[in-house]
Amino acid sequence: MFIGHFAVGFASKKFAPKVSLAWLILAPAFLDVLWPIFILLGWEKASIEPGITAVSPFNFLSYPISHSMIMALAWSVLFGGLYGMLDKSKRAAIVLGIGVFSHWILDVISHRADMPIGFNGPYIGLELWASHVATLMVEGSMFIVAVWMYMRVTHEKDRIGRWALAFAVGLLAFFYGQSLFGPPPPSILAVAISGIVALVLFMPLFWWIDRHREVVNS
Repeated sequence: MFIGHFAVGFASKKFAPKVSLAWLILAPAFLDVLWPIFILLGWEKASIEPGITAVSPFNFLSYPISHSMIMALAWSVLFGGLYGMLDKSKRAAIVLGIGVFSHWILDVISHRADMPIGFNGPYIGLELWASHVATLMVEGSMFIVAVWMYMRVTHEKDRIGRWALAFAVGLLAFFYGQSLFGPPPPSILAVAISGIVALVLFMPLFWWIDRHREVVNS
């Protein structure tokens, strides 16, 4: 999934209202933060093969460090545990840990049978990506409901809180449309680099949005 991971982050604000939206979205995106780094290091492998699924052109050849179930659990404990140590909040740690592991669950729903349980398989996948329509309906619905939940829990302090959120939602929707209907990326290297750049740009944006909104209902 793509926008479905962001949906988990927005929805998580209801369960951890004191945690910045930047952290809440970073958690479910965390495995995809690790993946481009491991691709650049040569520890994991993928290729671009248009048509391998209706939605995604990625052939994930090997990514057990970032995307196996065993490692997803480990990353979840590490991410949530470190945040809990810093913030002294058990609730926040649990919500963020669940957020990290949600990535693996949503990817199992989306991917063909290439999601590893352990380092050498077995591999599973329900292949939502076999259908553009089904993918758009599932992820689009998740994202709309999640943003609505975030807006129910928070209220803008000023115009920045309103329009910056609208800008971020629109930007995510645009990139999602590009991923569904645009041309395939030129290379895995380009995907890895753009993924890291997106993290650098988006996390401060989500932090900034949340600074200009206040929790009103949790």
